[in-house]
Amino acid sequence: MTGLKRIRVNDVDISYEEAGQGRPMVLIHGNGENHTIFDRTVRILEKKFTCYLPDSRGHGKSHWTGEFHYRDMAEDIVQFLEKLNLRDVALVGFSDGGIVGLMAAARTDRISSLIACGANTRPEGLRGVYLLGMRILHFFGRSPLMRLMIKEPDISDQELRQIHADTLIVAGEHDLIRKSETDYIAAQIPGAGKIILPGESHGSYIVHSEKLADIILGFLNKGKAPAEQV
Repeated sequence: MTGLKRIRVNDVDISYEEAGQGRPMVLIHGNGENHTIFDRTVRILEKKFTCYLPDSRGHGKSHWTGEFHYRDMAEDIVQFLEKLNLRDVALVGFSDGGIVGLMAAARTDRISSLIACGANTRPEGLRGVYLLGMRILHFFGRSPLMRLMIKEPDISDQELRQIHADTLIVAGEHDLIRKSETDYIAAQIPGAGKIILPGESHGSYIVHSEKLADIILGFLNKGKAPAEQV
C-alpha cells in the first residue's frame, strides 16, 4: 500500500489507497465500512492489478457529508476515474459499493469489467426481515446511512441495460438480498453472468476474505461470465 491519498471529486474529499501494478481495479466497500475490508483480497490482486481502494463519502477518512445518495456516490466514482485518467477499469463493488458500481458503469465507458456483489436496485430487493429491521433501526436512530438503504436506490431497467461492461453479479446463498433481485439484475444487463455462492452470507466471502480474489480472478481470466452456481 502507498498510504492514504486524497482527491477532490464532486465537491468532496475522498481518501484512498493504491497498491500493486497493472490494469486498474477499483474496489468499493459497503455501508458503514471502509476500504480495509478488502485487505486480504488486495494482497492477492496487487500482483496483477493496480488496486485503488477509496473510502466512500462519509466513510473512513473521506469527507463527512451528513446526507447520502447513491447517485452522488456514483458520480464520485466517475469523477475519481476521470481525474486519475483510469481506463479499462475493473470495478468491484460490495453491497452499497455494488449499487454504486452499477450506477457508475451505466454512466461511463471507463469501466470495462464490473463485479457487483450483494447489490439491489430498490429497497424492496432486500429480504423482508432485513428491510423491516433496518426501518426499525432508522426509526430509533435516524442514521443517514440507514436512511439511505431504506429509501434508495432506484435503478431502472433502462439504466441497467446501459451497462456495456463485462458484468458478473454475485450473491451469497444466505444473502440479505432476495435471490429474485439478483436474478433480475443479471437478466437486465446485456451478457451478464451470475453466481450464487453456496453457504455464503451477505459479506462472508468479502470482508477480510481471500474468497473474493478467487472470484475476481476466475471471472477476469475467463473473459466471459461463468455459468450460474447454486
